[in-house]
Amino acid sequence: MEPMLSPFIWLIGIALAFAAGFATVLVPRRRASALDRRTAWSAARAAIDTAAVSRDAAPARVTEAEQLLARAESIAAGHGGRAAADQAAECAQRADRLWRATRNG
Repeated sequence: MEPMLSPFIWLIGIALAFAAGFATVLVPRRRASALDRRTAWSAARAAIDTAAVSRDAAPARVTEAEQLLARAESIAAGHGGRAAADQAAECAQRADRLWRATRNG
């Protein structure tokens, strides 16, 4: 009965080695991806907050900047991936530049 058990043990060993190798590659990549996404959203939220401060300090309303900030906040509410965070940050930064240009003359 032992000769039949030996190939079965080898198959289990090979499957476990394959699963361990797969996990060794997959886990760090997922962690890095999650960290990258969190960092992008942190930057986007900071850009939105900066734009909101510039809006409050602006001497006049800037319709285009208000629309851009609203779009950035809408994108941020959707909690998308890295691309959404980058798009929200870009909208907020453009709004911030418009309000700063209005304030600086």
